Amino acid sequence: MLLTNIKHWLFLMSTICLIVIGYWVFGTDVKIVGMYCMSLKPLTNPRQQSTLGVDLATDISLDNFDYEEQLVVLYNRVPKTGSTSFVNIAYDLCKRNRFHVLHINISANSHVLSLPNQVSFARNVSKWHEMKPALYHGHVAYLDFSKFQISHNPIYINLVRKPLDRLVSYYYFLRYGDNYRPNLVRKKAGNKITFDECVKLKQPDCDPKNMWLQIPFFCGHAAECWEPGSQWALNEAKNNLVNKYFLVGVTEQMEDFVDLLEKSLPRMFHGFREYYQHSNKSHLRNTLNKRPPSEETVAAIMESKIWKMENELYEYALQQFEFNKRKLLQPDKKQIQRYMYEKIKPK
Repeated sequence: MLLTNIKHWLFLMSTICLIVIGYWVFGTDVKIVGMYCMSLKPLTNPRQQSTLGVDLATDISLDNFDYEEQLVVLYNRVPKTGSTSFVNIAYDLCKRNRFHVLHINISANSHVLSLPNQVSFARNVSKWHEMKPALYHGHVAYLDFSKFQISHNPIYINLVRKPLDRLVSYYYFLRYGDNYRPNLVRKKAGNKITFDECVKLKQPDCDPKNMWLQIPFFCGHAAECWEPGSQWALNEAKNNLVNKYFLVGVTEQMEDFVDLLEKSLPRMFHGFREYYQHSNKSHLRNTLNKRPPSEETVAAIMESKIWKMENELYEYALQQFEFNKRKLLQPDKKQIQRYMYEKIKPK
């Protein structure tokens, strides 16, 4: 009898243990699946259900994404296009507008990043939430963040300048500096040869190949982007300019560029136009002792293939910028264009 009772007791305890273990192991999984499926509508097709689950999860994530507070603007500024004036407005207003400004400093003033740094930079910008909203700026070529599994790409902006004006400005800047840091000795200090004389003597400092900069900055990190005269690079630069950039302005219309940014992205650029108009930051960096080239020099430069290609990119950017300005206002030029939804069915 005693032996029988012990067997019954052991059987009962084993059964209870199996029930407890089964609940602990399988019950948890059921709860997780249940939580995941609570938001899903019943479907007869399991394959369709799986697809909807992924899409719905993505939609929910997007719905919860705070576009204003997660805003990242990347200004890969082309040298000698007026970028210092624009960036210093950002530094002056960033505290008031509650966003961060970060300068991208690359070793040896390189304009391209190595492969490890491309990955690191893209991930860092995406995941550094403590710095958002943020304006990143630096002399770096366009980098396509979508190559690195980044779900939310930064908003690219930039400025372009007439290629010969930019080259002449840079030529004298290397010799005399500017009024921004007048005591800094520049690379070509002491060289007093004018740009006109340089062209006549066919010296390397005024070689049209030195104009090949705006195209590669918009083209990106591909090797051919940096080959002067590459038609592929020009085509890629134009494609990126219109498809990858939110706004590209021109140096000669800096105020309109600032105005468009303020109206489009007020979270970051609120008050920029007024500050640009009334502060001393509108023309912050002026090259010293700059002399305009002669008509003969201009004609010689305009014969070069490099100038023609760089100018084609500039004219293309100007066309897009003028188009964006026109679309800002309604035809009567008095009211900002608006849109609304109507004829919504069913009620």
